[in-house]
Amino acid sequence: MPAFLLLCALLLCNNIMVAAQKKTQKFSDEEEESLAQIRTPQTLSRGWGDDIEWVQTYEEGLARSKHSMKPLMVIHHLEECPYSQALRKAFASSPDIQQMAQEDFIMLNLVHSSSDDNMAPDGHYVPRILFVDPSMTVRADLTGKYGNRMYTYEPDDISTCE
Repeated sequence: MPAFLLLCALLLCNNIMVAAQKKTQKFSDEEEESLAQIRTPQTLSRGWGDDIEWVQTYEEGLARSKHSMKPLMVIHHLEECPYSQALRKAFASSPDIQQMAQEDFIMLNLVHSSSDDNMAPDGHYVPRILFVDPSMTVRADLTGKYGNRMYTYEPDDISTCE
């Protein structure tokens, strides 16, 4: 008799586990649909704009740029750098820049240096913004106004871009 009770208990537990798995799976499917409808902020933004779709790597950015025929904007920065922080604040608070970044560019921000030497044509300083066209050419003709650091931008420079 105890073996029969043990078998019944095991079958009951098994049925409960199967039902729970089915319910969990159903919840996951519903959750996926609702997540697809609601856009969650990108953690890759690092404060540069949560509504912008950011790529994770330089290689992904190049591939998306080539596929979409949009240029890639690469922002090199450091979290603790006061110049990077000031530029990030100005970039994130400008509706025009945010819209341009969302619509006209593939966006990447890096807190580490890229392995591609083309991404540091005049040094590894921060902040540094480079543009890569869909043919995968770094645009050396698109520079800031500072002769000693050609690809740097300051918060006041944002008003010239809007």
